Amino acid sequence: MTRENISSGSTWEPIIGYSRAVKVGAQVFVSGTTGTGTDGRLVGLNDPEAQTLQALANLEQALKRAGAELTHVVRTRIFVTQIDQWEKIARAHGQYFGEIRPATTLVEVKRLIDPEMLVEIEADAIILHA
Repeated sequence: MTRENISSGSTWEPIIGYSRAVKVGAQVFVSGTTGTGTDGRLVGLNDPEAQTLQALANLEQALKRAGAELTHVVRTRIFVTQIDQWEKIARAHGQYFGEIRPATTLVEVKRLIDPEMLVEIEADAIILHA
């Protein structure tokens, strides 16, 4: 089995020592992904739904770079800083995963790396071939 590290191009990856995603065989593990736009700026200031949708779009791009699709996702983990906003976040998650229905965890954390970040999402996928 081979290992492939997938980069987002972030300047933080070599400093911290992580990859946006790691593919080993048919498995893909996507690192915690936030609502950061392609310009490096946070999307949806004070808007957990907008941040969730952007994080999921970013997660989908990481999966594609690894040769996977959203339908291959078997587990997501959602970290939120304001649990009382869970319904907005969950609905956004449902827009991407409503029919796929991966195993999912949603937990509140004290804060994320940037205090303006409200949501961070990880995903595990298994590439299934028809």
